[in-house]
Amino acid sequence: MSSTAFDFGDGWFDPDEFARLRRRMPITYVNAVPVRLGADGAVQQIGLLLRSDSRGNLTRELVSGRVRYHESLREALIRHAENDLGPMALPQVPPSLQPFTVAEYFPTPGTGRLHDPRQHAIALCYVLPVRGECSPRQDALSLDWLTPTEALMPDIVSEMSLGQVHLLKQALAHLGQLP
Repeated sequence: MSSTAFDFGDGWFDPDEFARLRRRMPITYVNAVPVRLGADGAVQQIGLLLRSDSRGNLTRELVSGRVRYHESLREALIRHAENDLGPMALPQVPPSLQPFTVAEYFPTPGTGRLHDPRQHAIALCYVLPVRGECSPRQDALSLDWLTPTEALMPDIVSEMSLGQVHLLKQALAHLGQLP
């Protein structure tokens, strides 16, 4: 009997097949900039995840992850928000899933602004308001809430990985909040 995507309980490929695909074609991702909004709807804070990379360096990242086969973009955003921010984050996925930008990560350094040594990836990028209590999960050490000005301070920017500072700036510009 041949296997289908539905033979895998999580709607994804087995690890060997995925490794082969990753070397041959771009993989679709979603990136989300978690924000807390004030009563006037303006961005008050931006959430950045703090992680430790494979070399033990601390890095800051946006919420991100792959879109699974047969998973909608809305479902992928919610899944990654819950995985990274915790089940009580209560993300507000926008009614229209128009991203503020489409990002392209290249495996070769210097090819573009964003770099992912594992693969060529395409990411649809969203601003994701959250209303609930966040408790970082997965491999995140913490989630730090910063004002837009604080998020662009040199010490924070220097910790951002994969070139994601460019996405953060684009999100702030999209929101009219670029300091």
